[in-house]
Amino acid sequence: MSNHQILNPADHADLRVHTGAGSELGDGIMATLAVPSEFRRLACEYPILFRHDPASGGFTALALLGFEDGENLFLDGNEWRASLKPLSIAIRPFLVGRSREAGGPGQVHIDIDHPRVSTSGEGTLVFDEAGRPTPFLEEIAAMLGALDEGHRASGAFFAALDRYDLIEPFALDVAMPDGGQHRLVGYHHIHEEKLAALEPGALAELHAGGHLAPAHAALTSLGNLAKLARRKAERARG
Repeated sequence: MSNHQILNPADHADLRVHTGAGSELGDGIMATLAVPSEFRRLACEYPILFRHDPASGGFTALALLGFEDGENLFLDGNEWRASLKPLSIAIRPFLVGRSREAGGPGQVHIDIDHPRVSTSGEGTLVFDEAGRPTPFLEEIAAMLGALDEGHRASGAFFAALDRYDLIEPFALDVAMPDGGQHRLVGYHHIHEEKLAALEPGALAELHAGGHLAPAHAALTSLGNLAKLARRKAERARG
């Protein structure tokens, strides 16, 4: 269950947040939301895949963390073994909320029941003694803004890919240490050959819309699938 509240110093003056890593803090997940504006930085660590939502007909991008439900191969005890985290992980337990007024500005909300919310007096303060945002909260607010803006722009990105038929289904067989295989299905990625064969005018349109760079970054990120598979094999060997 979640309990979303508008963050404010009156109600959350003493709020502290655990900033470490661990399954007990909600990090034991197989994949997490990614937005095109962060593809370039994520591509150095994570495979980026797309998932289709039959209900809406749209796509969502995900940074892959493991191959099975609840498996995060970047998590090693209380250490996150990567140089950076996806924004959707880094901002937890905070999220963007909306005011009741149509078109109103985004608000910083918090899931007060999230395991990262400290109830022991430990963790990082959100507000200082004067009720002002701490540097930690200011950084979180900046990341929330970037994630919100990226999410809003992702529709145009996927629409551009769809316009040129650049999205194709994807499946991967991952060799297991016991000799078996785990099949990763239900995802999509960019059709590399079709992207390379686009006419100059189409490429120029993608570039002008800011879609070409994240498309190439998503393709580059697929090289991390082999690295992730090696992590899984190493984890199985202990």
